[in-house]
Amino acid sequence: MKLLISPINTEEAIAALHGGADIIDVKNPKEGSLGANFPWVIKEVKDAIQSKKPVSATLGDFNFKPGTAALAACGAATSGASYVKIGLYDIQTEEQAFEVLSGIAKTAAMMDKPPKVVACAYSDYKRINSIAPELLPAVGARAGVDLVMVDTGVKDGASTFEFMSEEELTDFVNKAREVGLETAIAGSLKFEDIPMLQRIDPDIIGVRGMVCGGDRTSTIKKELVEELKAKMS
Repeated sequence: MKLLISPINTEEAIAALHGGADIIDVKNPKEGSLGANFPWVIKEVKDAIQSKKPVSATLGDFNFKPGTAALAACGAATSGASYVKIGLYDIQTEEQAFEVLSGIAKTAAMMDKPPKVVACAYSDYKRINSIAPELLPAVGARAGVDLVMVDTGVKDGASTFEFMSEEELTDFVNKAREVGLETAIAGSLKFEDIPMLQRIDPDIIGVRGMVCGGDRTSTIKKELVEELKAKMS
């Protein structure tokens, strides 16, 4: 498994890098689970880590606005992101998801250095009325994305494992691999979740709060990234 860490600024990105993160995922928690940061922050992080690791950028927790989503993906990629990640927060149907994701995939293909497209559904989809994660692998493959992900939509401390079982998450990973997609799991993960995550075996796990000492509004700590990386090996 690769480790994706989500900093909000250059200082946190450097701490994540030095702690052993495999992917630096620029986000803005003030705007939600997959809240988008500013283009200049993405560029500053990209410049600061000097291509030592790939940079990811969240586009936001989206409702059904395919054009806005495609334009956001273009902006993130132009700013230096190697991964562009959208949350299907207020998307209720497979066709809505397909239209949003295929627009982003088409946008990515236009770029000189096409970013990987990451589609995220939410483990707590029932409480936010969005598309079920189990539907995402098939829709994502049809739309041309590269990676499908599960996160929590509401950041109230409840973990992905409170909404989806190990069996359900393993099935999600297996369905995605059957159609050639990479996978990621995130959502208020804790150190004690590592053995279960290793059994589920996604390609990537994504964290912020865990390496901020349990509070995602705090600051990423290099020593906690190191501890997490060691437990993953």
